[in-house]
Amino acid sequence: MTMTRRRLMATGLAASVPMRVRAAGAPALRVGILRYGTVSWELDVIRRHGLDAAHGLAIIPQEFATGQATQVALQAGQVDTIAVDWLWVARQRTTQEGSGGGDWTFIPFSNSAGALMAPAQGPVATVPDLPGRRLGIAGGALDKNWLILRAYAQRQVGIDLDRTAEKTFGAPPLLANALAVGRLDALLTYWPFAAKGQAAGQRRLLTVEDAVTGLGVQGTPPMVGYVFSERWAKANSAVLEGFIAASRQARDLLVKDEAEWPKLRPLADAGSDAEFDALRDWYRRGIPRHWGAAEQEAAAQLYQVLASVGGPALVGGGGDVLPAGTFWQATQSW
Repeated sequence: MTMTRRRLMATGLAASVPMRVRAAGAPALRVGILRYGTVSWELDVIRRHGLDAAHGLAIIPQEFATGQATQVALQAGQVDTIAVDWLWVARQRTTQEGSGGGDWTFIPFSNSAGALMAPAQGPVATVPDLPGRRLGIAGGALDKNWLILRAYAQRQVGIDLDRTAEKTFGAPPLLANALAVGRLDALLTYWPFAAKGQAAGQRRLLTVEDAVTGLGVQGTPPMVGYVFSERWAKANSAVLEGFIAASRQARDLLVKDEAEWPKLRPLADAGSDAEFDALRDWYRRGIPRHWGAAEQEAAAQLYQVLASVGGPALVGGGGDVLPAGTFWQATQSW
């Protein structure tokens, strides 16, 4: 077993999705996905409708157990692209980590990030209620949602949640269960879990997107996107542009065609019709409608805020200026 293989297995690599037979001569695009991640929905639409073949490529999904495992796979060259936030890209560029030498770059996939949720009859109804309460936080201390909520609470109500809330960091499913059984008073989580919580009757106190607006950021920054190496993109520009076109066509179908959604039900991990409907609605709201200078400037503004909260642990020695190249510039605006 090679060192790379051991490394991937240690970080949670699941079995790869079986490869389909691709059209003769069509270059492959290897996409790292999570089993129930929303990227798998888009790729399913692309492949069922042959949108990849129509644009001269063959998409090969490769399934992993955790988001961290997808990042390791990307850095090890096992996949060509994964979905992650641009904050990860900026951090890689600042610290020059990873086998890609820090040349990762980003195109948008979703404007949705997450929400602050609480039980309908619980003690937390607003952000000012959080001090002294048990707050679950999906991800780690440098997760963008947590940094955004911290900045929002400080700016809007003068609260330092890092000092005053009783914090528990963890995996979203475990935290969702803790909230459901009363071991947490509120939960800051990623949007698919927030959607499920809302379907179960939880209160949505604040979306991360609304918090960004409350921080004075002008425009709508993307939250998650496809990330790949700049060197790879320059060497495979036709594959990348074909993938971007197929991706946008798939999203258009998911917005306009209700018949697409029942086909995605097995990929959604929804426990009820209400959960599935909530997942559909949150996904649609997060589809980027525009991508260009305004959205990139909004991201740069947000980065300044996050840098002020996260400090050197987040940005290294790069200061509060978003590193050049964080966003892929060769793709036309839309």
